Amino acid sequence: QVQLVESGGGLVQAGGSLRLSCAASGRTFSRYAAGWFRQAPGKEREFVAAINWGGFSTYYAESGKDRFTISRDNAKNTVYLQMNSLKPEDTAVYYCGASNRGYQNVDEYGYWGQGTQVTVSS
Repeated sequence: QVQLVESGGGLVQAGGSLRLSCAASGRTFSRYAAGWFRQAPGKEREFVAAINWGGFSTYYAESGKDRFTISRDNAKNTVYLQMNSLKPEDTAVYYCGASNRGYQNVDEYGYWGQGTQVTVSS
């Protein structure tokens, strides 16, 4: 079992930065890929970024490429999402997930956190 808790969301002006954290419980977390997804009101949950178990392969949606950076510290059981140059369209609830089946599809993730709200004002 893996339990995930996100933090670091908040209100920021356009052009600003936030760093989201996802703390995992369970000694096997380092065996899972981890990903960040987001869901805006009235929209489906969408892929943002993912990282493999060892942290040496990363994947990004086009929307966040060159602005977002995903990383992980397996010693701390934590995954991070550094978000720079934020835009109002980045406003959403951001979810952390753990997967042992893939990286970019919601259905590939077996564990989810409760989400953290990110609001970007114009």
